[in-house]
Amino acid sequence: PEAALSGSPRRRGRALTWGRRWLFPGQGTGRHDPGWEPALEPGRGRAGSGHLCRPAGAYRGTRTLPTRGGCRIPGRVDILHTVAVWQRNYKRISYAKVKTRAEVRGGGKKPWAQKGSGRARHGSIRSPLWRGGGIIHGPRGPTSYYYMLPMKVRVLGLKVALTTKLMQDNLHIVDGLDMPTCDPQYLADLARYRHWGQSVLIVDVNKMPENIMKATASLKTITLVPALGLNVHSILKHETLVLTLDTVAFLEEKLLWHDSRYTALHPFRLPYSDFP
Repeated sequence: PEAALSGSPRRRGRALTWGRRWLFPGQGTGRHDPGWEPALEPGRGRAGSGHLCRPAGAYRGTRTLPTRGGCRIPGRVDILHTVAVWQRNYKRISYAKVKTRAEVRGGGKKPWAQKGSGRARHGSIRSPLWRGGGIIHGPRGPTSYYYMLPMKVRVLGLKVALTTKLMQDNLHIVDGLDMPTCDPQYLADLARYRHWGQSVLIVDVNKMPENIMKATASLKTITLVPALGLNVHSILKHETLVLTLDTVAFLEEKLLWHDSRYTALHPFRLPYSDFP
């Protein structure tokens, strides 16, 4: 994403500083200056908008995605990596378990007398010093790797993932997901004709039409996901991202709400405010 977003930066009321020659402000420090926006190349920042079943050249036009809505921000590869690792690990549970000296069978008798034999003193053959003995400091049963990332990091990861797909020309917008048939081959040929690649992720806010649900049931390369379930791991896993117009409006509303949220000084004295 950094190569696609290269260019002269634009300034919005901030001093222009090239300290360590970072491509984006805040890169390397873990912070991002909200007063900056990337200088996009001509034609970038727009996604083709049309109907799902129309020919690829029959687009109705292009849709400019908002700067603050999440699709035109600096490419933070470190944020993508952080969120992807978190998504991979927060459901991970390790069931590895080893036995201690108290759980290993046998070893109740002292192997030899404390004194007189000339050998080192031992009290059990199941000591960790013995072959076949217990294990010390080993894994002990189900271990959860769950941890929670801050909300700002998770939201920024989704924004960077959307920006990456947009800069790679792999983000497409359609009016709806209505299909004339439920034949899987029809949808596979449509994706191949549109040059959508080997894997496609289709996102919609409303309930999916029955035809497209039946068509994708037997296709491993096309996945349907509701807008509430859109995540960084799914976006990076698929080559092409297809959004409906309702999904774009939904994501814009949610991401703009996160941009304008604030941290209350007295959170317990103010009413709770959730997503709009």
